[in-house]
Amino acid sequence: MGQLVDGVWHDVWYDTKSTGGAFKRTTAAFRNWITADGSAGPSGTDGFKAESGRYHLYVSLACPWAHRTLIFRQLKDLTDHITVSVVHPDMLSDGWTFEKDDDGATGDTLFDLPFARDIYLRADPKVSGRVTVPILWDKERNTIVSNESAEIIRMFNSAFNDITGNTADYWPEEMRDDIEEVNDRIYNTVNNGVYKAGFATSQDAYEAGVIPLFESLEWLEERLSKSRYLMGDKITEADWRLFTTLVRFDPVYHLHFKCNKKRIIDYPNLWAYTRDLYQIEGVAGTVGMAHIIRHYHYSHDTINPSRILPINPDLDFLEPHGRG
Repeated sequence: MGQLVDGVWHDVWYDTKSTGGAFKRTTAAFRNWITADGSAGPSGTDGFKAESGRYHLYVSLACPWAHRTLIFRQLKDLTDHITVSVVHPDMLSDGWTFEKDDDGATGDTLFDLPFARDIYLRADPKVSGRVTVPILWDKERNTIVSNESAEIIRMFNSAFNDITGNTADYWPEEMRDDIEEVNDRIYNTVNNGVYKAGFATSQDAYEAGVIPLFESLEWLEERLSKSRYLMGDKITEADWRLFTTLVRFDPVYHLHFKCNKKRIIDYPNLWAYTRDLYQIEGVAGTVGMAHIIRHYHYSHDTINPSRILPINPDLDFLEPHGRG
């Protein structure tokens, strides 16, 4: 994964030498919000009103952060209102590309550009930073609304309710403090924890990532022994933020990122919970397992220089979960 510096592409990996071998995630660069009336959100500027057909979403089927936004687009009945482009699973010297020679890769259906970085440059010719997905694009203002998945799912959760009539709320106001507390631990030790372990370049950095990861998986296993979902009997954004890591764990993170103390299928509650979420209507269609396996093992040549794709065990996500 390269980066843009003042609008110029540089093919450089994350610098772990300056952090003692630890992986440090960069901050999203575009932080505007779509709102029902176009008023400013918690960050950014105003002028991004919820309108059908106005916005376009760029995603990778492999990326767990982008996957969150596809799930919310599906759950909130936004598929007819927000168009989508899917990048190629291979992320090599040019970063995310819009090549179409892989099933599921659509190309750039909006501008027919070759690289995801071209979307960033279209918004700001002098932009600096990592070129990440998801990217939420405003067709009217010809710019990026946001590239922060945690905020995009909250926009999708409520901004378009008057358009779709779908008022399902995955971030209810009375539960927000509790959700944020759970989100914080899951993000730092699970969602990002697998990357801290997988991208570490020293033993100490690896252990600093992998040990808290499995401590949190044990905590989650215990929590899910007492309730169907993380916050009780109601699905919230906390569940979907966790799901995109769980569904990738056994096929990718267990082997490729050396998160191999246990698999998710070794945790009875976590494995049943993962199947429960997978089987919710529309969710299975957002899981691009072929892209997931291909991307991680083929793109990360510092971890897998031979680029051999593993023959993974068959996981039956449609097996009855018994949590209803």
